[in-house]
Amino acid sequence: MVTEKPSRILLVVLVVVVVVAAGAAAVFVYEINKPKAGTSILTVQLGDNVTVNYIGSFGSGAQSSSVFDTSIYSVAKNNLTYPKSLEYEPRGSLSAYTPLPVHVGAGAPSGGYTFGNLTFSTVVTGFWQGLLGLSGNRSANIVVPPSLGYGPMNASCIGTSALVYTVPVLANIPAASFSTEFPNATVAVGSIFADPTYGWNDSVFSVNSTTVTVQSLPPLSWLAHPNGLPFRVGALNATTITLTSTLVPSNAGLVLGHVTTGGLCGGTKFIVSAVDPGAGTFTENFNPEVQGETLDFDVSVVAIFSEKNGNALRA
Repeated sequence: MVTEKPSRILLVVLVVVVVVAAGAAAVFVYEINKPKAGTSILTVQLGDNVTVNYIGSFGSGAQSSSVFDTSIYSVAKNNLTYPKSLEYEPRGSLSAYTPLPVHVGAGAPSGGYTFGNLTFSTVVTGFWQGLLGLSGNRSANIVVPPSLGYGPMNASCIGTSALVYTVPVLANIPAASFSTEFPNATVAVGSIFADPTYGWNDSVFSVNSTTVTVQSLPPLSWLAHPNGLPFRVGALNATTITLTSTLVPSNAGLVLGHVTTGGLCGGTKFIVSAVDPGAGTFTENFNPEVQGETLDFDVSVVAIFSEKNGNALRA
């Protein structure tokens, strides 16, 4: 993970964090754990390499408290106690959940520092700053604003679409691409098959050497999910089908859509971030879900490694 490209693995540990807003600035105040008299407690210092366990959740927005990533298998499997975010992606088996190797600082090479079978990489600023002064096996919480995480929303990755649109009853499909667009269909007049986009029945209306004409056969009020979004057939006539979205303003930030091509900023997933019935539109946000949000992390340092030779100094 590198700072230039958003990832689901973000920021880590602070003993106490106080965020003070002054204009556009954010100031962190640290209370460092000091060794007791006569003892020596190793703490994370700039330039160290560490491994950490974490639970990352949203501290702001419609998905507040939803987990977007974790290194802990039991958290990943428990959706009741730890509800997951819209773009959360499970890693699979138990062996995929291991402590995150982090270089504490901004100067790691592009490939990170490799010690044994671990590669320690630079992370976003708030992550490694939050580690400073934390001792091994110490759990803590950190709340990080966008300015120290993944920054503000990229406006060019946000667009709008209509809440109501029409599609033709008859569609002319090039014969050469028919099987790709309708993989479960037979090229024979009268054959009936499920539409891959809308779910209703289609039929082959006519066929010639270059074109297959497909007729859509939706019932009135059919609920379809183009791009993963809910639309109902609101009107039908001989030439067009009118689809009306069932999205409402309270759905904002809680519905995930997807496209196969043409997504803004090269994205294939988007969150419906606003619904405006008055304007007849909804907003598609193709930014990564962590961008522009305050992020909350429950974390613990597993081991602190020597900067020079990579030996574990405390586990």
